[in-house]
Amino acid sequence: MSSIDLSTYGIRTQNVIRNATTARLYEFAIQDEDAVIASSGALATRSGDKTGRSPRDKRIVEAPSTAEDIWWGDINIRLTERSFMINRQRACDYLNMQDRLFVTDGYAGWDPRYRLKIRVICCSAYHALFMQNMLIRPKEEELQNFGTPDYTIYNAGHFPANPYTAQMTSRTSVDLSFEQREFVILGTQYAGEMKKGVFTIMNYLMPRQGVLSMHCSANEGESGDVTLFFGLSGTGKTTLSADPARMLIGDDEHCWTKEGVFNIEGGCYAKVIGLTKDSEPEIFDAIRFGSVLENVVYDPATHRVHYDDASITENTRVAYPIEFIPRAKIPCVGGHPKNIIFLTCDAFGVLPPVSKLTSDQAMYHFISGYTAKVAGTEMGVTEPTATFSTCFGAAFMVWHPSKYAELLAEKIEQHDTNVWLVNTGWSGGGYGTGRRMSLQNTRGIIDAIHGGALAEAESVQDSNFGFQVPTTCPNVDSEILQPRETWLNKQAYDVAALKLAKLFHENFGAFDQQSSPAIAAAGPIVGR
Repeated sequence: MSSIDLSTYGIRTQNVIRNATTARLYEFAIQDEDAVIASSGALATRSGDKTGRSPRDKRIVEAPSTAEDIWWGDINIRLTERSFMINRQRACDYLNMQDRLFVTDGYAGWDPRYRLKIRVICCSAYHALFMQNMLIRPKEEELQNFGTPDYTIYNAGHFPANPYTAQMTSRTSVDLSFEQREFVILGTQYAGEMKKGVFTIMNYLMPRQGVLSMHCSANEGESGDVTLFFGLSGTGKTTLSADPARMLIGDDEHCWTKEGVFNIEGGCYAKVIGLTKDSEPEIFDAIRFGSVLENVVYDPATHRVHYDDASITENTRVAYPIEFIPRAKIPCVGGHPKNIIFLTCDAFGVLPPVSKLTSDQAMYHFISGYTAKVAGTEMGVTEPTATFSTCFGAAFMVWHPSKYAELLAEKIEQHDTNVWLVNTGWSGGGYGTGRRMSLQNTRGIIDAIHGGALAEAESVQDSNFGFQVPTTCPNVDSEILQPRETWLNKQAYDVAALKLAKLFHENFGAFDQQSSPAIAAAGPIVGR
């Protein structure tokens, strides 16, 4: 633990603690922020009114050097440099009012050839510990020679933005300037904004170097074979990548270079709603001294966490260093992926449990990023609702999705990578009439992919979507592989398949002009 001079940032606070020890940050968090030590040893704290990200308040500075690169719209919302500087000054003014500040210096990216030096300036011990968990922690010698950071995060989330500032829509603002190499947070204490801010930066910088940045998990088998898992919330990405027979490279953010893949982060950020030791033993055991629990409910007498209690939020979380996972691969790097798995929870019951994709189909489904919500998950949802999130992470993509898709296609072809679409949703009917794919069958499919059996299996073309569907799979009920055959009412299946296909076509219309004809033609056959 050391001090640091922040006067070059316009911050004059004298008591600045840099990369404090975990025990010291616990002490400050308990004294200053009403945090507590959970019975497991983790630090349990609250993120204030905001218990999730604020995507509508995210802004990127429009500047001549980057404006033509950025995919402007509802995801990447324009901000003038003047408004950014007003918010930056507002953040610095607030930080200057504090008796004590914390600085966390760390790296983004396990490959030294591509890593960024990140500096976080904040007034909350909870935020400092969170980022010490999520960034790659420098060794003592590296910390002494850290030098000037590549990007600086000013977290003044306790202080609101001025809603009368131009381009502000609320008292929350999360602003990124690629020219200033700075990221400013006002009006939200939700720590995930810092983590995803770093990911957004990497999502812009890496493709400029021909590196594909990806919102996915990754693991590695004993022979060194790497698998990437893409998927939106609820599709099984965390569960399926945490394989006891394989090493975990990372759970959320990776890059694919000409040398292989590397994890961007130094830690994991897992949902804990409904967590049990039986369901997720590795995550459960990682919630110990050094981990940060957010917005969980605990017994006031015993500090035992009630993981089933969503009275604060469904988005209860834990952040911990990746080395808390027993089979984590350190350093978190691997070779070129042998397999890529797109996970989707199809509540319409239309998609096969596993399909093999061509390169063009892989790009189409990568750009589409499909899953489905089911009745009861949100107010007003009474039937399955298709959800599309481009590149399986639209909220963090800076370039047009075709940029990432083209990089993906190039690397798939160069390294002869197999791409699979795995449906963890419904079979034999849609939600309400069919049944959810069993975890046992899905794990059997993943094992068959890793063992090479599915790559060699006979297959037939799906008449609705065009991809190849294996006819057999070891340790998996063969009757579930062809979805139409699992429906008692075949006509009802055809109606549901046509409905879903049309939703795909409608969604992809936004990407037609900047995608090649081959990619556009790789979508569903019906409904064109």
